[in-house]
Amino acid sequence: MSKRLIRNGLFLTLQDAAPFLKGYMVIDGERIAYIGEQEPDPAAIYDEVIDGNGKLYMPGLVNTHGHAAMSLLRGYGDDLALQVWLQEKMWPNEAKFTGEDVRAGTLLSILEMLKGGTTCFVDMYDHMNEVAQAVEQSGIRASLMRGAIGLCPPDVQRAKLEEAIGFARDWHGQADGRITTMMSPHAPYTCPPNFIEQFVQAAHDLNLPMHTHMSETLREVLENEQQYGLRPVAHLEKLGMFSRPTLVAHAVHLTDEEIEVLARYDVRVSHNPGSNLKLASGIARVPDLLRAGVKVSLGTDGPASNNNLDMFEEMRLAALIHKGISGDPTAVPAGVALRMGTVVGAQSIWLEDVGVLAEGMKADFIALDIDQAHFLPKTDYASHVVYSASAKDVTDVYVNGKCIVRGGVCLTLDEEKIKFDAQRRFERLTQQ
Repeated sequence: MSKRLIRNGLFLTLQDAAPFLKGYMVIDGERIAYIGEQEPDPAAIYDEVIDGNGKLYMPGLVNTHGHAAMSLLRGYGDDLALQVWLQEKMWPNEAKFTGEDVRAGTLLSILEMLKGGTTCFVDMYDHMNEVAQAVEQSGIRASLMRGAIGLCPPDVQRAKLEEAIGFARDWHGQADGRITTMMSPHAPYTCPPNFIEQFVQAAHDLNLPMHTHMSETLREVLENEQQYGLRPVAHLEKLGMFSRPTLVAHAVHLTDEEIEVLARYDVRVSHNPGSNLKLASGIARVPDLLRAGVKVSLGTDGPASNNNLDMFEEMRLAALIHKGISGDPTAVPAGVALRMGTVVGAQSIWLEDVGVLAEGMKADFIALDIDQAHFLPKTDYASHVVYSASAKDVTDVYVNGKCIVRGGVCLTLDEEKIKFDAQRRFERLTQQ
């Protein structure tokens, strides 16, 4: 277990009592042992002493919704409506994905995320053993699940459910505790009611949370009403999903009553502003959700619908678009957007010791190079992070106390091999 001291650092802690300080941080093994303005015990011996001058340290970013392997289809079928994009571009090519393709696409996304300051991500996909192995290899933290579409014969449904249960059971708590799992029927419009109910029961049996897409497009909401006589929120409530801790992605098209239901059940929402804008799905009612007490985090969605995994961009979009459509410049302040991308993201996937720089918390943190024009003058660093920074400003990344990226170089992954393999696999997929 290594022990490190960072001195002369600027720390955006996100602690309520001391959200910003200049001083010292001690990392002992996986956790933060000390953070404060006063120098810790000068007699202490450290494995490494790091000069934090010129850097801003902050909690790692948490991406609460995505499909990492879809990086292999980035830029392939842009500027299309969601259903056209899915049915004509994504699903036919995803059907060709092998486990090796999924691993290659996932590694490409993890590389991008780590170098951009994301220390934890949520992933819903197929061939999830390959995804979990990529997470284990890279050192990143993740909440993983086998996403299942139920528009298939009963025997295929059963196989998907068993695979989802087996994956969730086998991988929860693995990779030194960096991997947690959830149960995930894909969406109300892609899963028959009894299929969703089986996932709910499995989540009860395994004592795990649930994750699904919900109310992403108006078309989806109207079709749900036509097919089942209920909008998606009432439909999922009736099927018992909210009897489990639940994270829903998108939640763009909600009524006042539906927001009250989500708040009552403590359903968490992953707001995906970049993807929702690009697919013209709409703009979620985030200020109203926040006022109702709903936990709202941020996600990029897949790299084929975003098209990058830059969580700084998502924080900026979340802060800007709600100002623009409401006419209220206070709708989502920078500090709120910053918390959505960090500590609220961690809370949204039930990680209580991630997302804040404080004694006893997991040492998941990043460093930004602030010796640059766009970080001056030295005014409000929370504002600078949201309105001025980008993924390219990240220099160092630590997860579970381990240095994963140093000086912009990923220490756990072979970047050149990952990039070469991803391009080769894209060419094979699209030339078939």
